[in-house]
Amino acid sequence: MTSAGRKSGPRSGASKPESDSALAADPPGRAEISPLLAAVRQGREALMQLVTLSGLVARGALRTRRPPGELWRQLFEVGNRSLLFVMVTLGFIGMVLVFQTCLQINRVTGDLSQVGAEFVKILVHEFGPTLTALMLATRVGAGIAAEVGSMVVTEQVDALRMCGVEPVEYLLVPRFLATLFMTTVLSIFGITAAVTLGALTAYQTFHVSFGVFLDVSKLHAGDGLTFAAKCLAYGAAIPLVSGFCGFRTHGGSEGVGWATTSAVVASSFAVIVLDFLISAVALLTWQAG
Repeated sequence: MTSAGRKSGPRSGASKPESDSALAADPPGRAEISPLLAAVRQGREALMQLVTLSGLVARGALRTRRPPGELWRQLFEVGNRSLLFVMVTLGFIGMVLVFQTCLQINRVTGDLSQVGAEFVKILVHEFGPTLTALMLATRVGAGIAAEVGSMVVTEQVDALRMCGVEPVEYLLVPRFLATLFMTTVLSIFGITAAVTLGALTAYQTFHVSFGVFLDVSKLHAGDGLTFAAKCLAYGAAIPLVSGFCGFRTHGGSEGVGWATTSAVVASSFAVIVLDFLISAVALLTWQAG
């Protein structure tokens, strides 16, 4: 029995590491939760960095220390070079919307007297600023991310810091101010093009007179307030998100491409989310009546 006990001792001792390893093993579902927690942690860190960048941009916008003529150059780049793109796109969208709306209404009731008034109203507080911002996100947002990202990977941003220049104030603030202002201007031109070509389509196709179509009686101050709120929100979100993607660039030219793609996707997503939030707030407050 003594030999049996001695033989059983090592067996029990050998089984102890197995039980310890079993207890030390990850519980079921731990492997799936860890990537999720890592993604949440990374998202939180990115959000904090975006908030910090927004604060730096807001502080820089209140200062006057920026390169001479840089703001005017960015106004030209954002506004003048996007004008034709915005007007042509919204013009064709206006033609398609008016044609399809008149076609469907003509099959049901045939009363097209309210098409113009409702079309102008929805353009002002919804389609005009949102479609303009989505187009600016593809053109202006991609340009900002590519320019800033190229300077990051070529260490030009580090050279600016060594010279005592704040990169955010030097690179992003002029683009922020230009986009903030030009989003409203381009939205006005885009709405004008959409209404003009929409009225021409209704007149040529369904014989709706210009006087009946160009009816602004349903426009109210709340529509103008919603338009202004969306233009300012979009104009601020596009350069901030695009600049954030640009400053996070790494890995050479491939990283610049990823940053540009991320800027377009994130800016467009920000525009859609802001559109929903501002529309919801407007419907619950100043457009409730």
